[in-house]
Amino acid sequence: MSRTTSFPLRARRTLIAAAVAAMGAVAAIGAPAAAAPGFPGVPADQASERAFAATGNDDPLTVAYVEVNSNELRLAGDYELEDGSNALDVAIIFAANINTDEAGDAYLHLNDQVQATLDDAATQIRPLQDKGIKVTLSLLGNHDASGFANFPSQAAAEAFAADVAEVVETYGLDGVDIDDEWVQYGSGDVPPANADSAAWLVDALDAELPPHSIISLYDIGATAATLKNAPAATIDKIDYIWNPYYGQYNPPQFPTVDRSDLGAAAVDLTRTSAAAAASLAERTVDDGYGVYVTYNLTAGDHSAYFSSFTRELSGQETVYVG
Repeated sequence: MSRTTSFPLRARRTLIAAAVAAMGAVAAIGAPAAAAPGFPGVPADQASERAFAATGNDDPLTVAYVEVNSNELRLAGDYELEDGSNALDVAIIFAANINTDEAGDAYLHLNDQVQATLDDAATQIRPLQDKGIKVTLSLLGNHDASGFANFPSQAAAEAFAADVAEVVETYGLDGVDIDDEWVQYGSGDVPPANADSAAWLVDALDAELPPHSIISLYDIGATAATLKNAPAATIDKIDYIWNPYYGQYNPPQFPTVDRSDLGAAAVDLTRTSAAAAASLAERTVDDGYGVYVTYNLTAGDHSAYFSSFTRELSGQETVYVG
């Protein structure tokens, strides 16, 4: 069972205004709850949790990686479907890094642009979450000695997970994405990957992150490779696993994971053709996969391109509301 089963991301296509009117709850929904200490703008009883309306719809989840070094995260809120629901369900801050300190220990590094996005949560993060879009943080290798697949001990993995959880909690994020690129395991002074490291990390993140946080996995590198042999109990702590190769259709090979939690298709919004994006979306629906991944959301009106895949995923055009 997924960690987020009680907050289904794919159940979101009911027109929000109609749902609010039916419940007679406009005032209640519009009134902000008291913020939790240390969680800017997050209700005290929810921390990083964000409830979604249960509509029973099974349209694939649509994910967007946003390169915050060059683009604003808030752009993920600029697109809606014809019924007023969001065209994107998850916006990923790309990217924080796993780095090595002077003592040789792994720590979470936030570059200036990532830190600025987090500090500007009131305009970059909260508006997305208020619309029902989950915001997660990408964890990425950084040409360093530390990687997700070479923690020397369970304690080391737990210490890194605690660093990650502190950032998620402080800024009211909805989870993390694990992306094992740019670490040359076993080369030079980089320790080789080991069979237990990635599993230790997933278990530690599951324990440290707030309830109902998302853990997703970019299916690449030694982390994904070793997790294929991890205990089922560990794999069950990962909510979504998806293809990392843009413009391609590569279903992740995790036999115990339901297709509804896998993404076989991925597109680069600036390089994959609209025809290819539509074809990949059609295959996603036909094959029953539950996630469609996009990368490199940039400023401007790209609703025509979005429509090429939302027609296939939801039967709706995309409307630019930015």
